[in-house]
Amino acid sequence: MNNFKYKEKDIEGHKTLDVFSEADKYNQWIFDIIRPYCKGNIIEIGSGIGNISQLLLKENLSVVLSDLRENYCQTLRDEFGHLENPPRIVNLDLAHPDFNNVYTGLLNSFDSLVILNVLEHIKDDHQAIQNCYSLLKDGGHLIVFVPALQSLYNRFDKGLEHYRRYNKKTLSEVISQNKFTVLHRQYMNFVGIFGWFVSGKILGNKIVPDKQVRLYNKLVPVFKVVDKIILNSIGLGVICVGKKTV
Repeated sequence: MNNFKYKEKDIEGHKTLDVFSEADKYNQWIFDIIRPYCKGNIIEIGSGIGNISQLLLKENLSVVLSDLRENYCQTLRDEFGHLENPPRIVNLDLAHPDFNNVYTGLLNSFDSLVILNVLEHIKDDHQAIQNCYSLLKDGGHLIVFVPALQSLYNRFDKGLEHYRRYNKKTLSEVISQNKFTVLHRQYMNFVGIFGWFVSGKILGNKIVPDKQVRLYNKLVPVFKVVDKIILNSIGLGVICVGKKTV
């Protein structure tokens, strides 16, 4: 297994977030899937530069934003601090070895926890899900999105410091084994598999090309139809929603 050294400034990750900040149709696609499960007081883990955060805030939802890196937290303050009701922004390390003592003020505080493209960055994903459990109220929703299919692991993943990719079974297991009841799970983005494979495996790119993302974003309406036709049976990403049980 890879062992990645923590970087104060995540250059590859920041570049990727910048590229996907322009992919409004793609970001909306993800949000539309998770929106029915976003209720009450929400915390987003790993908000980054706010690509999904902005969609949560546009819905006037009660949201706390968070990130491991202070430079991302500052970006979030710069981006959303001017709002009439600016969100609370906290520096939070979901993999902290003394999580419950360090973040006592946040425990059992949230009705929903959104964690998108984060779990794959954490070596001990079981501990991360246990910490998510600690943040949620009883009956709260855990909403997870991760890259799918370990066979697709390539230079993109290594450059982004992904420990693993998941499938519906492995993601459901790490959630259900940590006292959550799985409410929903699905793949999304079947067509994206081909672009990821060609660009990352065959061409050996380390960063997702911005031109590729812009073209993909334009074609999202078509790709959504494809997913419906194949009944979300496979995809580049997998989403799972769990409910905290006592």
